[in-house]
Amino acid sequence: MRRMADMPQSFIRRKNALNKEYTWIAPCHFGLESVCRKEIQDLGLTVVRVEDGRVFFQGGPEAGVRANLFLRTAERVLLLVGEFYAVTFDELFDRTRSLPWEEYLPKDAKFWVAKASSIKSQLFSPSDIQSIMKKAIVERLRMVYRIGWFPETGAEFPLRVFLYKDDVTVALDSSGESLHKRGYRTLTARAPISETLAAALILLTPWKRDRILVDPFCGSGTFPIEAAMMAMNMAPGMNREFLGEKWTNLLPKKIWYDAVNEAEDLIDDTGETDIQGYDIDGEVIRDARENARAAGVDHRIHFQQRPVSALSHPKKYGFLIMNPPYGERLEDKAALPELYRTIGERFAALDSWSCYMITAYEDAERYFGRKADRNRKIYNGMMKTYFYSFLGPKPPKRRRPGETGMRPEHRTEEP
Repeated sequence: MRRMADMPQSFIRRKNALNKEYTWIAPCHFGLESVCRKEIQDLGLTVVRVEDGRVFFQGGPEAGVRANLFLRTAERVLLLVGEFYAVTFDELFDRTRSLPWEEYLPKDAKFWVAKASSIKSQLFSPSDIQSIMKKAIVERLRMVYRIGWFPETGAEFPLRVFLYKDDVTVALDSSGESLHKRGYRTLTARAPISETLAAALILLTPWKRDRILVDPFCGSGTFPIEAAMMAMNMAPGMNREFLGEKWTNLLPKKIWYDAVNEAEDLIDDTGETDIQGYDIDGEVIRDARENARAAGVDHRIHFQQRPVSALSHPKKYGFLIMNPPYGERLEDKAALPELYRTIGERFAALDSWSCYMITAYEDAERYFGRKADRNRKIYNGMMKTYFYSFLGPKPPKRRRPGETGMRPEHRTEEP
């Protein structure tokens, strides 16, 4: 048997990488941390803490790979390098330099501080933070690797740095492009909702694949497409690439292959679904169909050009989920009362349905004609919005063979 000392160094590094435990960070929309946390736990991963807009979890290389591939609500998957306190640029430099960068960055790594954000901290200049931290990392690696110049011709390792009340969090971005870029939405309508936000809002409802779902303002089709992917148990990251695929020193290729194979095995294209998307603009509907085709779910969705005033459905116990106009432009605001009044009237005509609506329009409930059963404040980028839930009754439970008698009153639909 060969001793470890006799093994090639590349083999030893791969073995160490496989056995390494890391802390990962999943940034998400403010107000939706609980949804992201549940997704991470459902993957069998251990959540260690939750902060505003971020969920921290632990696991080996496979945790980061599977999170990139399977999480629907996270914006990125970051690998935590270190956390420290700094109130001066000297402290920032020294504590950045003290981190074990050689455990993450090979000699030929291309690395830079891609983004630095600072809230309520004494260090607040992003450009200065970026420059000082880059210099500190270079100095550390020079000492460890005993070289004076780094070619930076290898894999990319962008850093993201967060300062909050002088606490500094330093992480490497394994995703690259934001995870909301699934790879299917090449054509977009005006003011589209992001894929990650759409998925999170659907997960906040009790909708399941055997229930009707209609988006009367579907735009580029994001709500229906995300719902169809859920119905098919399709991993959202299957049609895209990730920067971490090139981090062979940290995330061996085999883990990526295994995760993709797992995702393919989990797809379930059986059973029926009733997912529909309407929009008043015929060109937008054509774009939505093309996006659904690119996502591989076009056979699961019925798109139709239809104004909200013509919204109807013969079946009961369905779901409306929508992102109606907010009146972002001043000239559009005058039309909002009538629009929301029409939405409320068409919803009232749908027997036993539930309605879920995200909007920044402050008079939404007033003109909708009904107070929401609950609402949740969510930040869509920098815009404060509310997700209103107008709950209908639960459908009756199906009787088992041989069962007789009356069912009790249906309870209100709960997520």
